[in-house]
Amino acid sequence: MDIIEYITYDKKDELIKYLKACEWGASKFLAQLITEQTFEEMLGKDGKVYFLMDQEKVAAFLTLTQKDCIDENSLFPWIGFVYTDPTYRGHRYSGKLIQHALKVAKEQGYEKVYLATDHVGLYEKYGFEYVENRMDVWNEESRIYSIHL
Repeated sequence: MDIIEYITYDKKDELIKYLKACEWGASKFLAQLITEQTFEEMLGKDGKVYFLMDQEKVAAFLTLTQKDCIDENSLFPWIGFVYTDPTYRGHRYSGKLIQHALKVAKEQGYEKVYLATDHVGLYEKYGFEYVENRMDVWNEESRIYSIHL
C-alpha cells in the first residue's frame, strides 16, 4: 500500500473516475470540487487530497485542508472526506491516512488538527477528542473533534 497525493499522481483521471463512481455521495462532491477547480476556493489554499493505493486500486482517501464544512476561520487545518472502500474496510486503512495527514500538518508547523463528522466512536480510536457540536454550512449538526500534534 502506498500513499499518493492527487496533484502529483500520473493517473488523475482514474482517481476522478473512482470518486465519481463511489457509493458515498461526498466523494462525488469532492470530484466536483477538484474537476471544477473550486477546490482551493472551497477548501483553502494548499489543500491536499491523499489516496491510499493498493497497486492501482483506491483503498481509502481523505483531504487535509484549511477549510471544511464548519465555517470558522480560526479552526484549521481540517481532515475531511475520510473514506475507505468497502472491500478494504476493517484494516484501519483510514487510520494510516490520518496518521500521514497529521504528520504533514505537524511538518507544516501546526499544533492541532480538526475534524468534523457525524460519527461517534470512530475518530477517538485515532486520538481525536470531542470538542463540541456546531451547525455546518449545510445547516446540519456536526461533531467537531481535534487532536494535538
